This record gives sequence, C-alpha cells and structure tokens, in this order.
Amino acid sequence: MKKLVPDPPHSFTNLKTVTTPFGSCDAPHGPLFAVVGGVDIEDALTHASLYLKCVLDTSNQAVRHTNEEGRGMIWSTVHSAEMAKALVDSLLDAIEALYDKPSTG
Repeated sequence: MKKLVPDPPHSFTNLKTVTTPFGSCDAPHGPLFAVVGGVDIEDALTHASLYLKCVLDTSNQAVRHTNEEGRGMIWSTVHSAEMAKALVDSLLDAIEALYDKPSTG
C-alpha cells in the first residue's frame, strides 16, 4: 500500500556540535584545545565562516609579502579557504531558508 502522506523533511536545525579535540603538538600530553559540544549548527557554521574570512584576509596579505617561490603555496591556501567558506556559507543559507520557509498547517 502506498503512503498517502509523505514523511516530513529532515530538520537539520537541531543539530549540535560534538566535543572535538584539536591542536596536538609533539608532547606527551593530549590536544591543547577542543570544539565544545552542544553548540547549535548555525552558530558553529557562522563562526567557521568568520574564521575562514580571517584565513582569506591573512593569506591575501601574505601573498604581498612573500617571494615568488612561496606565492603558489599561499595562493593554494587562498583558493582552498575560498572553497571552504563558500561551502559553509551555502550551508548557512540553506539553514536560513529553512527558518524563512512559511509553515503549512
């Protein structure tokens, strides 16, 4: 028998971060930092977008002060950060569209 009423779309707006350590170094202890668990996805993505903007701003300045041999590596960083920022911003736009969608019923 065919279902008459489709399942509601998945809501990703209730997703939260999980604790994720980072910042390991060559020492006998664990990582120095961690992403805090329980942060709303939209807040986490907003911060990620801001961090990527900082990477882009810093990298673009570094290109001006780097010799010809090193510029290719910095340009690679710029392009990678641009792609990551576009992806994060696209996800934020999708979440915003979910919030702006008029409710039915």
